Amino acid sequence: MKSEGLAAELATAFEASPNPYILVTPDLRIAGMNQAYLDITHSRRDAILGQPLFGAFTSGPSESAPDNVRQVRESLERARDTRQRDHLAIVRFAIEIETPAGPVFEERFWSATHTPILDATGDVVFILQHTTDITELEDLRRAKKTEAADVSELDAILSGAIIARADQVQEDNRRLELERNRLVDLFMQTPGFAAVLSGPDHVFQMANQAYLSLIGRTDIVGKPVRTALPEIAGQGFYELLDSVLATGELYEGRGQRIQLQRRPDGPMETAYLNFVYQPLRNDAGQVAGVFVQGHDVSDSVMAAERQKLMIDELNHRVKNTLATVQSIAMQTARSHSDPQTFARSFEARLMSLSHTHNLLTHSHWEGADLRDVLEHETAAHGAGRITLNGPHVSLSPAAALSLGMIFHELATNAAKY
Repeated sequence: MKSEGLAAELATAFEASPNPYILVTPDLRIAGMNQAYLDITHSRRDAILGQPLFGAFTSGPSESAPDNVRQVRESLERARDTRQRDHLAIVRFAIEIETPAGPVFEERFWSATHTPILDATGDVVFILQHTTDITELEDLRRAKKTEAADVSELDAILSGAIIARADQVQEDNRRLELERNRLVDLFMQTPGFAAVLSGPDHVFQMANQAYLSLIGRTDIVGKPVRTALPEIAGQGFYELLDSVLATGELYEGRGQRIQLQRRPDGPMETAYLNFVYQPLRNDAGQVAGVFVQGHDVSDSVMAAERQKLMIDELNHRVKNTLATVQSIAMQTARSHSDPQTFARSFEARLMSLSHTHNLLTHSHWEGADLRDVLEHETAAHGAGRITLNGPHVSLSPAAALSLGMIFHELATNAAKY
């Protein structure tokens, strides 16, 4: 009940304010206005409520009308898109007024402020325009006053100094906006991922396409990081951001693992990142936000892991092979005291081992077929003399190596005796 009463009081204060206000939606339709705005624009509430803003107010048929409309539209869009207040120092905008002879457009000069109104989630729901009629400045410039006390002021006005200065401010703002847009374009197009966070809740102010692609979503601007990326809780990133904001010290991560849920209700996916958290300071030198910039190095990290696994596997196989060769050498030495017979027998056993290694290499060490092992070991004793029958039997690498040596010994002994 208290909130309802407060809302009613605010609505009454809005309506009674002597300052002209109008509320427009993000798509620039008129959502509300107070009586002061209706009075200053000579409008009727029922005629403009719900209408497109630039359908209700067109700035008339003059040549400058399209440019006048453009200036106001761009200011509203800047306030909406940046979620920041935007100012128009001066803008010419004609107002339609009813006269006995019919409607006419009366030239007016305005100064306007556009303020975005955000909901609890940080989305823009309205833009509040506070506009001031400064046409009297132009009227004074045209006035023909001759009082001595007014000469210096009149000279300044007659020279157009006030209007010229306002026009210059407006032009400076336009150039600044162009430069800002250029920098935003560069930010958005940078190949690495980047984002700007502000405040203790780390609210996303900007995020480039590479960042959006990394996290698999687009609706994060205006949201705190804990709301936009809830799945990274417990991974240490919230705490790192809090630390950078509190200490003002840069953090650099190398090959840091992160798990992201890139699709709604999808699985958690692992990525590896090189990144920095750079503190951002305001005009007072206080840390007010964090700039995030980095690169997804998942491919190189995973390639390095695969390479390490391959090297470890290679080392394991080399050690096993050397142990096997050592065992063969010792067994051969025990049964052959003559160096020449030792050499022949040892070489034959090494060739048998080599044949089995070749079979396993062709299968990427996934295994070997029993028939292939038998054929290799009996080939030296006349393939036409031996017939092999039976089903295909797949052997593990260890079994293939052991059976290869056994078949070699059996075939050699059978041929010898």
